[in-house]
Amino acid sequence: MRNKLWPCARPYALWIAGGVACSAMEAVFELLIPLVMSDIVDTGIANGDQSYILRKGGLMVGLAAASLLFGLGAAAASSVAGMGFGANLRQAEYGHIQTFAFSNIERFSTASLVTRLTNDVHNLQMSLMMSMRLMVRAPVMLVSALFFSVRISYRLSNVFLVALPLLLAVVSILLATTGPLFRSLQEKTDALNLVVQENLAGIRVVKSFVRGDHEREKFAEKNDDLKNTSLRAFGKVVINMPLMMLIVYGTIIAVMWFGGQMVYAGTLEAGKLITYFTYITQIMMSLMMVSMIFMMLTRTAACAKRVAEVLNEAPAITDEAAQTGEDGLPAVPADGSIDFDHVFFKYNSESGEWILEDISLHIPSGTTVGILGGTGSGKTSLVSLIPRLYEADEGTVRVGGRPVAGYTMEGLRESVSMVLQKNTLFTGTIRENLLWGNPEATEEELWAACRSACADEFLERMPGGLDTDLGQGGVNVSGGQKQRLCIARAILKKPKVLILDDSTSAVDTATDAKIRSAFAHELKDATKLIIAQRVASVREADLIVVMDGGRIAAQGTHEELMKSCAIYQEVYQSQQEGGSIDG
Repeated sequence: MRNKLWPCARPYALWIAGGVACSAMEAVFELLIPLVMSDIVDTGIANGDQSYILRKGGLMVGLAAASLLFGLGAAAASSVAGMGFGANLRQAEYGHIQTFAFSNIERFSTASLVTRLTNDVHNLQMSLMMSMRLMVRAPVMLVSALFFSVRISYRLSNVFLVALPLLLAVVSILLATTGPLFRSLQEKTDALNLVVQENLAGIRVVKSFVRGDHEREKFAEKNDDLKNTSLRAFGKVVINMPLMMLIVYGTIIAVMWFGGQMVYAGTLEAGKLITYFTYITQIMMSLMMVSMIFMMLTRTAACAKRVAEVLNEAPAITDEAAQTGEDGLPAVPADGSIDFDHVFFKYNSESGEWILEDISLHIPSGTTVGILGGTGSGKTSLVSLIPRLYEADEGTVRVGGRPVAGYTMEGLRESVSMVLQKNTLFTGTIRENLLWGNPEATEEELWAACRSACADEFLERMPGGLDTDLGQGGVNVSGGQKQRLCIARAILKKPKVLILDDSTSAVDTATDAKIRSAFAHELKDATKLIIAQRVASVREADLIVVMDGGRIAAQGTHEELMKSCAIYQEVYQSQQEGGSIDG
């Protein structure tokens, strides 16, 4: 865990060292003040020496000023180091998440990753800031004050033989009970974030099904669960303070009792007893700070473990097997040909059933392929293996004659455009979203892609045109408009392989036909895979693949399948009777 976190703090090593040094010096100068005060009482006041009092008073002011300056230095250094460490850690964690395959993200859940990036990292950076002050100041104050106390009166210091074991016992018990609670606290935060994320992402569904009350109840349940766990965890932490104060004040009373007798007997000077009170208070407060540090570190350890779990997660898909081309650069697909060679795949390695089973398929470059099949037949899983969104468990998937593992993911995915079932647009303008396909695209190329996707029809009616703000997630456009913008974005990549995963379901049949016609002219050299529910969307394809139960049930042209495939015939007849396709 340390090996993952320390690199994020290393750039601030000098700030950390400087902050630690300033905290130590702050404590040292603060500890010298009671000694000077003792001299003023026992020498200056006792002898009526005003000049001595003024000199020592000036020295006290100087020590206080020095302590203040070092305190300011420690505060500044801890702030710079803490905030810098937090920023680096968030950047490292976020960057590592970008290398994850879908299976890695599914293992953690999106809500948990958000919590680890924000809440957990915030706790770690605050812990560093506080520990730079407290973890130095408290031990220095404790050890130094103990030394000076024993030096003033060894006999009176026997009081610590009772107080210290009691303090250690209290801290040990609290640490043992709060550790598991802090881990549970972060998990409860994950659960609450998951409810919030799902509700806000699906707010239209919630409102259309009038499930607001249900969602409020679900949120209240998770919120109460988090509250109760927090009360248990922090309730134990809060107990620490009164118990510690009880021991502290008990110790002070004991010192007053025994110390007063020693002053009365003439074995201890009054000034030294006053100084002793100062030191014993510092000792007790230092012990309280140490106990709070351990409490803080208990939660920090839980957060650090969760962050380290993300950083230690090995991406399920890597570029380790990537090969180079004849030019010595990473290989890129030569064309859009696709081959599945006895491919088997399942999302969970422990699952007993295959999602895809013994898939063998050859798709020549430039071919238009339609993929039909019922829900759960494996259509999306099949095309997801092409850009390596998932990895085949057995068999080989080839693009351009080379296994997909032989390309870097960047090189492969630059050659493959995929429009997913869930159309995703990002906050910003339409132009900014389209430029994801090609950051160097000209105005003419942007409009050409929009015309191919039939998006120009509604863009021309928008006052801002391409510079229209989409809002968060594209809330300012309809489902069909969103689909067409996503298709235009994919076209801008000018890919060797274009995959449309049911991406025209929200447009009418006439618009669907126009988009397919544009593909035939604008992307005639690209291999086009079209997953569709309507036979009309794939009827003119060079090859139609019918999926059933994770297997290829049949493949061929429309005419061939109408003669040989009962599944295809049934789909065709049902849609013809329902008026979904042209006769």
